[in-house]
Amino acid sequence: MNEQMQPPSGVIEGSRHLYPVRVFFEDTDLSGIAYHANYLKWCERARSDILRLLGIDQRAAFEAGEGFYAVSEANIKWRRPAKFDDVLTIETRCTELRSASARMIQRVLRGSELLAEIEIVAAFLSSEGRPRRQPEAWRAAFATFIEKDPE
Repeated sequence: MNEQMQPPSGVIEGSRHLYPVRVFFEDTDLSGIAYHANYLKWCERARSDILRLLGIDQRAAFEAGEGFYAVSEANIKWRRPAKFDDVLTIETRCTELRSASARMIQRVLRGSELLAEIEIVAAFLSSEGRPRRQPEAWRAAFATFIEKDPE
């Protein structure tokens, strides 16, 4: 095999990103229920891959001193537990794009069953940790993904 295998990045369908996750034994407690903190981890992975799919190279921007995204707000509502070996989908929608931030709603689903909903604000920060305008090319990329008609 000449090509290096790549992990799944999910897919952008219209104004939503769908990212697959499996609940591994390491994600659970003794009873097989996923730890609450793993929901944040799974959603972070999905948001990182959204950037990758939109052509945004956050690592290069950080290394060049241009800035980076960081979560500035998070609001989580857990509804049902994820369990060992469940196949989940992290559904992400960008609901608001501002000059220095993006607001997203992330839903953790097992099939059509809603397990958790997370509202996140990701701020774009300078290398000194202060808010700054997102690069215009990044805002343009996000604009192709932003939800036009929220449900």
